[in-house]
Amino acid sequence: MTKSPPYAITIPLVNPNEPEAILAGVYVEEGQAVKPGDPICTLETTKATFEITAEVSGYVAGLRAGRGELVQAGEVLCYLAEDPQWKPDLPGAGPTGVEATLPPGLRITQPALVLARSLGVELSQLPAGPLITENALRLILERSGKAQAEAPEASIDPSAVLIYGGGGHGKSLIDLIQALGGYRLVGVVDDALPMGGEILGAPVLGGANTLHSLHQQGVRQAVNAVGGIGNIASRIRVFDLLAEAGFSFPALVHPTALVEPSAQLSPGVQVFPHAYVGSAARLGFGAIVNTGAIVSHDCVLGDYANVSPGAMLAGEVYVGASVLIGMGATVNLQVTIGEGAKVGNSATVKSDVPARRIVRAGSIFPE
Repeated sequence: MTKSPPYAITIPLVNPNEPEAILAGVYVEEGQAVKPGDPICTLETTKATFEITAEVSGYVAGLRAGRGELVQAGEVLCYLAEDPQWKPDLPGAGPTGVEATLPPGLRITQPALVLARSLGVELSQLPAGPLITENALRLILERSGKAQAEAPEASIDPSAVLIYGGGGHGKSLIDLIQALGGYRLVGVVDDALPMGGEILGAPVLGGANTLHSLHQQGVRQAVNAVGGIGNIASRIRVFDLLAEAGFSFPALVHPTALVEPSAQLSPGVQVFPHAYVGSAARLGFGAIVNTGAIVSHDCVLGDYANVSPGAMLAGEVYVGASVLIGMGATVNLQVTIGEGAKVGNSATVKSDVPARRIVRAGSIFPE
């Protein structure tokens, strides 16, 4: 008797605005026998939970993720096979994304990696083992006396800046840059838009293949307008792409925002209209404080953290890397939000949120 082909358990799109979800629960193990109706996993987004159950009988094979991990809509979680010995032909496990391009043993922070790429540093020449930060990288370069090749200073326009991404976030940044003055906006780079068009008067210059040419023309600054709300990896990829092309990232603060003099802003930070950044606050690389948001005294935002419009962080809140704080959310004093977590719109957070945890919109955490 011919066996049926293995049945793929695929991650559905639970929320149209969030192509990724957290595996709040995984109820099967590799090789486990299941029958129709048996629970496979529970998915959680900022607005909903969704349980996946088995639709056919079979043995679990090729389980690719566990509880607490982030999964993307369309990904295969596992297969249900009639043959308990069947195994999917999966590519070898290993690092992906940026980590796959690093030399073996190299440990480097994302800001240091961006700096290294913008300076043309050969990563294989950096020491393996110890964690390399921005300061450590600068010290290494100073000690080596290695001069980085650069275009003639006369050909570089220090006021020139490009925007990568022509969506809604890009439009907001066009207005922000124009309100600031002092910058010459050369245009917008976006692979999805036809070259020659305009966005709020800014010309569309083409896609990523134009970056090298723009750099040769003396443009050295770039603004990342990919917000990464549904998928933060897309925002990080743009930073990597721009850094590899040799661009640096100015910190932008709208004239109507208030940033206390003692606050520290890393490269790539964006602070939008009527936002407030309090005393001794520290904002990591590429962090966003959106319109009307409040980041109170002594708060720390990790790299790529995104505080949405109207959100309020009380004093001494620690927000980990790649965290999303939704619109109108409030976070109580001295709370820690773990790396990769998501706090839904209008949620209230009263105690620490574990890494990659999702706090549902409108809820009180802990419930």
